[in-house]
Amino acid sequence: MHYYRPIPRVDAARSGDALPLAGGWCWFDRVEVLSRDAPPRLLPVSEVPPEALAPLTAPRAPLAGLDMGAPRIMGILNVTPDSFSDGGQHVDPAQALAHARAMAASGAEIIDVGGESTRPGARTVPEDKEIARTAPVIAAIHAATGLPISIDTRKAPVAREAVRAGATLINDVAGFTHDPDLAPLAAEYALPVCVMHAQGTPETMQNDPRYADVLFDVHDWLAARVAALEALGIARARIAVDPGIGFGKTTAHNLRLLQNLSLFHSLGCPILLGASRKRFIGDLTDTPRAADRVAGSLAVAVMAMAQGVQILRVHDVAETRAARTMWQAVRFAARP
Repeated sequence: MHYYRPIPRVDAARSGDALPLAGGWCWFDRVEVLSRDAPPRLLPVSEVPPEALAPLTAPRAPLAGLDMGAPRIMGILNVTPDSFSDGGQHVDPAQALAHARAMAASGAEIIDVGGESTRPGARTVPEDKEIARTAPVIAAIHAATGLPISIDTRKAPVAREAVRAGATLINDVAGFTHDPDLAPLAAEYALPVCVMHAQGTPETMQNDPRYADVLFDVHDWLAARVAALEALGIARARIAVDPGIGFGKTTAHNLRLLQNLSLFHSLGCPILLGASRKRFIGDLTDTPRAADRVAGSLAVAVMAMAQGVQILRVHDVAETRAARTMWQAVRFAARP
């Protein structure tokens, strides 16, 4: 099997045979042909099979009302006592709403609300407790901000109550494999979804994760999950994919995925990246406290935008917006 990874470019000097990447701000005129059993090789786009080019170039449909023709910022709101970065800070509904308002004012274009920590070692939260944490907060945010809201859950009952409260996207870190009723619920309500790759469960995922090749294994797993969701009635145009940085991956695994993010455009879906404040950033930058990993997180965000990633899931909304603003200013500045 061949994998076609576009080589993204954002330079204003653009070759005549360049093609738009996913209908967005990047372009490419070459692809890297990868396989599990042969060395990589470069091809000009003129030699790439049309069926491989089609998903790489097709514009992505809006997701949860957001235009995918520019990088978007998803603000993280964990209403949990034990999330790895901000656990306990927004458990009180008033605190949660205040933080959502602050993120909206700082540039968040969608808010992702989660009521169950999925940090390494975390245990499953009962459905009723997760609903009690998330549904009232979602209703308050919906009334106060009007922003799209994502429910970060693995469970259909939690998602159903979140949708009733105003959520418009389901973000499942288990890739819709934990609860067999969750994907049919998304199909029933015609909701967009984000399917994320994880190896194992939060309780066990960092216990010596192994892959034949993390890049190809994650790609193939996501491709299979997208196909399964389509078979259940969820159109590919309503599916975003997330390679699951930090979910059953070592630092080396994470870096290989980040180096090759553009491969996931071949799935024909928007890419969502959630690397904000993750442990591998702390390990690489000697910042054991999650709150001190902002600079490293911004570096990853800028790199992701340069690979055409459409949605950045982040804790530090204002800082990410500033980084995006400067990156876009330099990228789109008029040439003399």
